[in-house]
Amino acid sequence: MGRQRILWVLITAICLAISGRMVFVHIIAADSISAQAAQQRSITNTLPAIRGSIVDRNGRLLAHSDDARALTFQPKAVRKQIADAHIKDPSVPDVDTRLKQIADGVSSALGGSISSDDLLAQLKSDKDFVYLARLVSIETTKKIQDEYPEVGAERQSNRLYPGQSLAANIVGDVNFDGNGAIGLESSLDSVLAGTNGTETYDQGRGGGIIPGSKRNVHPAVDGQNIRLTIDSDLQWFVQSQVNLAKTKSGAHNVSAVVLDVKTGQVLAMANDGTFDASRPLSEQPKADLGNRSVTSPFEPGSVNKIVTAAAALEYGVTTPDAVHQVPGSIRMSGITVNDAWVHGTEPFTTTGIFGKSSNVGTLMLAQKVGEQRFADMVAKFGLGQRTGIGLPGESPGAVPALSQWSGGSFANLPIGQGLSTTLLQMTSMYQAIANDGVRIQPRIIAPEDAEAAGVSAPESVRVVSPQTAKTVRDMFRAVMQDDPTGVQSGTGAKGAIPGYQTSGKTGTAQQVDPSCNCYSNASYNITFAGIAPADDPRFVVGIMMDNPVRSSDGSGGQSAAPLFGTIGSWLLRHDQVPFSSRPTPRLRLMA
Repeated sequence: MGRQRILWVLITAICLAISGRMVFVHIIAADSISAQAAQQRSITNTLPAIRGSIVDRNGRLLAHSDDARALTFQPKAVRKQIADAHIKDPSVPDVDTRLKQIADGVSSALGGSISSDDLLAQLKSDKDFVYLARLVSIETTKKIQDEYPEVGAERQSNRLYPGQSLAANIVGDVNFDGNGAIGLESSLDSVLAGTNGTETYDQGRGGGIIPGSKRNVHPAVDGQNIRLTIDSDLQWFVQSQVNLAKTKSGAHNVSAVVLDVKTGQVLAMANDGTFDASRPLSEQPKADLGNRSVTSPFEPGSVNKIVTAAAALEYGVTTPDAVHQVPGSIRMSGITVNDAWVHGTEPFTTTGIFGKSSNVGTLMLAQKVGEQRFADMVAKFGLGQRTGIGLPGESPGAVPALSQWSGGSFANLPIGQGLSTTLLQMTSMYQAIANDGVRIQPRIIAPEDAEAAGVSAPESVRVVSPQTAKTVRDMFRAVMQDDPTGVQSGTGAKGAIPGYQTSGKTGTAQQVDPSCNCYSNASYNITFAGIAPADDPRFVVGIMMDNPVRSSDGSGGQSAAPLFGTIGSWLLRHDQVPFSSRPTPRLRLMA
């Protein structure tokens, strides 16, 4: 009887404990426990935004995004699962066998891009979580997961560059996380990336979404597409030609810019040795990731004589056919400046001073213009000022303020030494002369996308009168003139384009020798800027060659004129520009 009483007491106590626990769970702590349960099954998921595309002026894709997956693995957890399954059923592969199967299978599915040994090392690591591969196509991921369910996957956006190296120096690249790393991909990252969204839902035991549980849905806002002004066909051609010119000339590097005369829009901007955006940058250690046309200023040399020519005509200090007795050297402010060739006093016309690129004749005209008016003209041409083109890392170049000119400044600046300019700025100067004296700030982002990209509308600056601009264009046709006797030949005759009037200017500038911080007598910047056609301007081409040993076509001398002829000829044919209505009249360079 005593035992029964004890047993009943125990049963009663147990029942009271259970009842008390049920009261606590269902009444006292019900709200708290319910909240915890909801929190455990509640999942907030990120809805990734699709990165905007970058296209050329005709809508051709330069960069776009595609859906992809990153292959993941949980080494510790999966190895335990495999071991437990093998214990329960010895016919199931053991840990080592199964890991080897997964490594071999994944490597094969990825085409051997990652070795089986490297994958196996990841599978056997002591980490809780590892990435096996990134940017794997959805089809390949499905094939892998169907055969090896132990492998997980995360959604990724795969950035694709169909043209590989095409305009890579402009477009740039993204990093492994899909964020902009260089170029426009970096500077316009916030515009291209868009904004990720989120959604919350309840997850059942099997991992599936409980029907009707989705809430707090904030859709992703996809990134904006950006249209550029460049033409893919022209960009490809110019890129191929600057690479060829580097090889033929032996230059350290070669760059070229093509502008539309009427709009100032960049049609092509190419460097040699750029990178392949479709490959990881880590695999291209020698590639040039920058954009020298906007980031790397240089002393332009005689190409800059267009400032003196424009000022001399605008202020009426000379005329194209005026004859000047030009000696072989001139002394200014204690500095002696020589022409590039030895000669006595020669009767050069104003046209001939620029056609033959006489330093002495140019300085004689600059003295007539005067320092103040020359400095004003330099500013109107936009030198020493960023163009605001919208490309990252743009340099303003360097032009000393008039108040800081030393005794020898005015003996250097009119012949393109003592100041620095980017290739884009140099080309923009000639756009102003080609466009009847109006310089339009160059732009590379199409007008309809400029505001979103944070780029202001281009400003127009009246540099010289329409008549002065036309006269300069006509005078600079002398640079392209050939004469079997050499007397009336210009310095850029190799750049002439059959059937078209063209004008331009060659340039040779001494580079600074860092060992003495003085001008080198062995290293030069070789430049060229030209207008095609000269009688009805459509295009301006600017070229920079860093210390070549031959001309751009491999011939003797050091000239970029042949490269202008090649690019200009392609441009005119591509756009089906009619031949000039008449041949260039013979110009008088020497009286």
